[in-house]
Amino acid sequence: MTQSMLKVPNIVRQRLQPSIAPWLLPLLWALAAGVWLLLVALPVQLASQGWLAVGSVAVLLLLRRYARGRPLLRLAFLALAGLVTARYIVWRASETLIVTDPFSTLAMLVLFLAELYAVGIFFLGAFINLMPLKRVLPALPADTSRWPTVDVLVPSYDEDPALLETTLLAALNMRYAEGKYKVYLLDDGGTEQKCNDPDPIKATAARLRRDTLQALCARIGAHYLTRARNEHAKAGNLNAALEHIAGELVVVLDADHVPTVDFLERTVGAFIAEPRLFLVQTPHFFVNADPVEHNLRIFGRMPPENEMFYGAIQYGLDYWEASFFCGSAAVLRRAALDEVGGFTGQTITEDAETALELHSRGWKSVYYGRPLISGLQPETYSGFITQRVRWAQGMLQLLLLKSPLRRAGLKPWQRLGYLNSSAFWLFPYARTVFLLIPSAWLVFGLQVYHANLQQFAAYTLPHLAAVTLAGHLLYGRVRWSFVSELYEMLQSFYSLRGIFQVLRNPRAPRFKVTPKGEVHYRDFVSSLAKPFYAFYLLAWVSLGFGVWRWFAEPLTRDVTVITMGWELFNLLLLHGVLGAMYERRQRRGAPRVPAQEPVRLVGSLGSPLAARILDISATGMQLGFDPAQTVPEGRLHIEVTPAALGCPVQLPVTLAWQRPGTLGLHFEPEDLAQ
Repeated sequence: MTQSMLKVPNIVRQRLQPSIAPWLLPLLWALAAGVWLLLVALPVQLASQGWLAVGSVAVLLLLRRYARGRPLLRLAFLALAGLVTARYIVWRASETLIVTDPFSTLAMLVLFLAELYAVGIFFLGAFINLMPLKRVLPALPADTSRWPTVDVLVPSYDEDPALLETTLLAALNMRYAEGKYKVYLLDDGGTEQKCNDPDPIKATAARLRRDTLQALCARIGAHYLTRARNEHAKAGNLNAALEHIAGELVVVLDADHVPTVDFLERTVGAFIAEPRLFLVQTPHFFVNADPVEHNLRIFGRMPPENEMFYGAIQYGLDYWEASFFCGSAAVLRRAALDEVGGFTGQTITEDAETALELHSRGWKSVYYGRPLISGLQPETYSGFITQRVRWAQGMLQLLLLKSPLRRAGLKPWQRLGYLNSSAFWLFPYARTVFLLIPSAWLVFGLQVYHANLQQFAAYTLPHLAAVTLAGHLLYGRVRWSFVSELYEMLQSFYSLRGIFQVLRNPRAPRFKVTPKGEVHYRDFVSSLAKPFYAFYLLAWVSLGFGVWRWFAEPLTRDVTVITMGWELFNLLLLHGVLGAMYERRQRRGAPRVPAQEPVRLVGSLGSPLAARILDISATGMQLGFDPAQTVPEGRLHIEVTPAALGCPVQLPVTLAWQRPGTLGLHFEPEDLAQ
């Protein structure tokens, strides 16, 4: 692969520009845009609008099967869906915003602002994901002398040493030229500040942690680093480490992000091919269920929640030269970091902020969509909310403090990329409004949506259909629409509070570490469920008032029917929310991963057992076998040839449990190699 093949503009030209005179292409784009705007503003009778909308939705239904892999059809599909939505919002602005009493007017404007936000995000998302770019990165050259030196940084705060050992061992096991890379544990839980804490219990715990992790690093061959004070959170921890390392590239891995053996082989070659490349970002792939998947028992039955970002949006951002650093599972060029003084920490999302700084200086990024790490997600709803509120606050800080739209050095499409990535996190406002507004009419009689059933059918329903179909085209393989709504509602209430905190004082939020590896031995209802019980009760009360209004106010039945349908959808979502709030017991600190690998169980007594691995974790595995076979006894070990290693492995085990046709084994490694 040549350097130019890493440059997005070349790929843009190859994909979008037909073989016509260069001066003619802008004219054609301007003509198409003019026709589109003319159709948006075209005034028609209600019946004609209905036929136009029905025809547009019918064409979308016809095109969706063919538009996914065809750029021009994809563009036509999104343009048509955008036309339906744009006509809706023009109609809303010109014909339905009728001023009545002050309270109704206020509620009406609050709703319309939420709709404007949702439509804006729809158009931004359609632009960003217009042409997702899936790259093939260059391989490392055969001459290892050309390979850059690499420092692998694993920042840590309070994670369990056993979890850190797994990550560090995997990092040390990556294939690369001998002597060309080092692995560092950055311990922010054993700083001088913590070891000298006024509270003797905290000070003792910090010193014990430092001693434990220093011994761990010495035993396995990693390097231990800490610092004097816990300043500027993760960014400060990484920057303190930069003072002690000198590698040409820096790999950042979260404490629970276990890399594959070929992580460096698949990513580093891009830096040799493109001197102005500052980042190769890979997906965050998780092996455990998040609290929603775990509590609703849907893990593995649907695309994971983060797949929308890593399986679609990052590809779209990469096309527009705006894929950004996500805090882990990434390789960065040290020279680029030095140019901006290291990892920037003005916001609590130091990753996206650092990428913004470097993009504005002309550095380039690459998103490589192959998962090369396995990580852990928060196991409880409280941990999930802690993580998502931090993301929401940090990205809003980026919007307010760094202002991508006015940032010097960014290209126009990069500005829109960062605007989309930041403004998306304002969704809690719109989601909360959409949850509460039906009650404004059904319970309090506020006139918030001035439309009859015919107008609703001609404008609103086609808009909702177009947005849904566009979402299916853009994200259908990586996100289910209803599940997306559910996740947003789960986050909305608590994230909204965090957003208001940023709006009051953009510098107020502080970095909070996401808890991982949490264990609970009983089922319980999350303490954070109380607001959603109130919303649930309000939805039922609103429907009761709706039934009353149907009989008491026959002249407003159109509005009542529309609003009750809306409230029923909210009630369905709230059912899912309350189900996700019921925390099911989580007894395993090490999650199990499904596997299909042949293995032999050998004992000091009896014949070897031919079996297959059903699932595996950091501490053990489950085997399936023919019940007609006899399980060996005595000292046991397994023999397996993992595809990733390409060589046979023997590992001592103990029998944890036995059922007909299945065994549970616990690993008992006797040395570091095992």
